[in-house]
Amino acid sequence: MTIGLTDRFPRRAVVSACALCVAGLLALTPATAAEATAPAPGAAVPGPALLYRSGVQVRPHAGAPPVPAVSALSWLVADAGTGEVLAADQAHLRLPPASTLKTLFALTVLPALPAGLEHRVTPGELADVEEGSSLVGVEEGHTYRVADLWRGVFLSSGNDAVHVLAALDGGWDRTVTRMQAKARSLGALDTHVESPDGYDAPGQVSSAYDLAVFGRTGLRNRDFARYCSTAEARFPAGDGWSFGIENTNRLLTGEDGVGRYPGMIGIKNGYTSNAGNTLVAAARRGGRTLVVTVMNPQDGGVYDEARQLLDWGFGAAGRVDPVGSLDALRPAPRPGPSTVPMAAATAPQQDSGWPDAAVVAALAALGTGAVTLAVRLRGDRSGRSRRAEPAASTGPDGPSGPAGRG
Repeated sequence: MTIGLTDRFPRRAVVSACALCVAGLLALTPATAAEATAPAPGAAVPGPALLYRSGVQVRPHAGAPPVPAVSALSWLVADAGTGEVLAADQAHLRLPPASTLKTLFALTVLPALPAGLEHRVTPGELADVEEGSSLVGVEEGHTYRVADLWRGVFLSSGNDAVHVLAALDGGWDRTVTRMQAKARSLGALDTHVESPDGYDAPGQVSSAYDLAVFGRTGLRNRDFARYCSTAEARFPAGDGWSFGIENTNRLLTGEDGVGRYPGMIGIKNGYTSNAGNTLVAAARRGGRTLVVTVMNPQDGGVYDEARQLLDWGFGAAGRVDPVGSLDALRPAPRPGPSTVPMAAATAPQQDSGWPDAAVVAALAALGTGAVTLAVRLRGDRSGRSRRAEPAASTGPDGPSGPAGRG
């Protein structure tokens, strides 16, 4: 989550920021920058141990709405912007994730494969798709664009599409290894990957906390965000024909008697006989985006319980203190002149105003030694163009899905 300071800001901005930092004008940093890196003043975030406790964890102010009584074995509500966990129950309980694990698959493989790449499917790529898997309809001998396959993953939870994409990524085992490494790099320590498509496998687990980390991270990737929020699409059938596919996240589509949730962005849902219903979803209201994870409801529907938790989260805005952070277990970046905090990384790409303030926050954290290095490096790299960063952006099986679906 770090970028080169001097790759993003001109020397003038760095020097200006240094002067401001020395002058003690950090208080002028815009609220949006502060919100990206820290909780509101006075809302101290406790250490990660709190989220390992059993029972509902919440720190309400007077007048805060009560947390809904839901039946999920594990759930979590977090602010996607700040990473603050607003409330949770058994956040780190390790459970089978079903197709919600495809979020980690996408985080790992999406950056490696160009969306426009075309690939002709071989029989071997579909040979190991488990019987009873959810499928989008990939057929051997047909040619698909990578973008088509990703729509098959996000909308239809197509395990056949996952197998083809994993083959393009270097093979099933290599993808498992890369997914595991990606999870660790994000601080998702509860996740153990055996099958990239989420199909039930011995030892394969994740947690409400980890899935929220994956969902939040995915929303910062333009392609991930676009795919996970797509309600309907066309999927190639060969010879110029195509057929319609629809996202089975019912909070996104409003199908099968489940009303569409206002402001729903999407992300990913899943079902297997072992995992039950699982869901990681995000919604935006009033300029705020929440991420919610619901794992294996015992008495209610996964969509109904997610709806209740989202309603509570939006209603509790500003009336609860965080009980943890989705960044709490993420390994700290190595110190050096090439790293800056998230505030600077998410600042709009302009030459005045916002960037200067963001650099102030960055330099305050890095120290004056980093200022000197940053300016020196900038001088050595004069004329080098700035690197473009992807814009921050803001599932699918259901309660009646067949046993064994991923």
